[in-house]
Amino acid sequence: MSDRTVLHVSGRVLVGPDDVRDELWVVGGRITYERPAGVRDTVTVRGWALPGLVDAHCHVGLDAHGPVPAATAEKQALTDRDAGALLIRDAGSPSDTRWIDDREDLPRIIRAGRHIARTRRYIRNYAHEIEPADLVAYVAQEARRGDGWVKLVGDWIDRDAGDLTACWPRDAVQAAIAEAHRLGARVTAHCFAEDALRDLVEAGIDCVEHATGLTEDTVPLFAERGVAIVPTLVNIATFPRLADGGESKFPRWSAHMRRLHARRYDTVRAAYDAGVPVFVGTDAGGSLPHGLVADEVAELVTAGIPPVEALSATTWGARRWLGRPGLTEGAPADLVVYETDPRADVRVLAAPRRVVLRGRIVG
Repeated sequence: MSDRTVLHVSGRVLVGPDDVRDELWVVGGRITYERPAGVRDTVTVRGWALPGLVDAHCHVGLDAHGPVPAATAEKQALTDRDAGALLIRDAGSPSDTRWIDDREDLPRIIRAGRHIARTRRYIRNYAHEIEPADLVAYVAQEARRGDGWVKLVGDWIDRDAGDLTACWPRDAVQAAIAEAHRLGARVTAHCFAEDALRDLVEAGIDCVEHATGLTEDTVPLFAERGVAIVPTLVNIATFPRLADGGESKFPRWSAHMRRLHARRYDTVRAAYDAGVPVFVGTDAGGSLPHGLVADEVAELVTAGIPPVEALSATTWGARRWLGRPGLTEGAPADLVVYETDPRADVRVLAAPRRVVLRGRIVG
């Protein structure tokens, strides 16, 4: 496609779950619902169109050992793109991936800076590892480096306790979250267990990643405060393997991880039923491969979230939450076209017919 080519998407355009149109055009990389006049060079794509999918917990530029070379990060981003994930919230990375913003063929990224963790309480080479007295300063630093988000590690295994425990005193997270908000950034936190959740939410946090430790006591608190969760169920599926690996050294932790895994679907469904905002994230880039966005949507459906709501968690609702447009008049043309209606069966997300990024067919 040349810059002068007009793209015509024909079939069903899912502007919203109930706003279905017959066609759209892409002119100069942007969407219009008005047929352009006098066009000679047109490419037509037929099928069911959705806004480019959102992976709201992904790590480009990171693998199980830490930062990766740019060539590896490029492959990660291309894998996500080809799976239909055209908007990524990078939930913590030590790599500088700003160069991706200059690439017309790679997904758009919203960065949360580098993880901020307690000393010796997270994966090696991933995070700034600090003590509570420095938390406010590091949150301010990452708020300025990121794209409107900061990522804390809210809990991790405490080797002395032999189990997951909260990483930060309440007064430290309260001051840190207040500083992030003052600087215009939202805050999210990695949390597997139960203990850290109440303090984080009452301190004003905006989102919690994984949130496997939600209980009947904290679900209503999340709903009342409007705190979102990104369950990353494709990552939670690894808990039994992790528990097996740590059984001999940390039996309490292993048993805890198995309990969190066993109730994972009930936890997510309880949160959804209570009105907690739920969004799609894969946690790709640590121990998991990229390109799993369709698998995560399917997992939300397995957990009991209605298919259209699970779709919204990676399309209309997710884009609104992150402040990015969907398939609206004049918006950048980032969309994915499928063979059949994804509202009827979300498994179709695993097989995009066409991927359109910045108005160009890239897959």
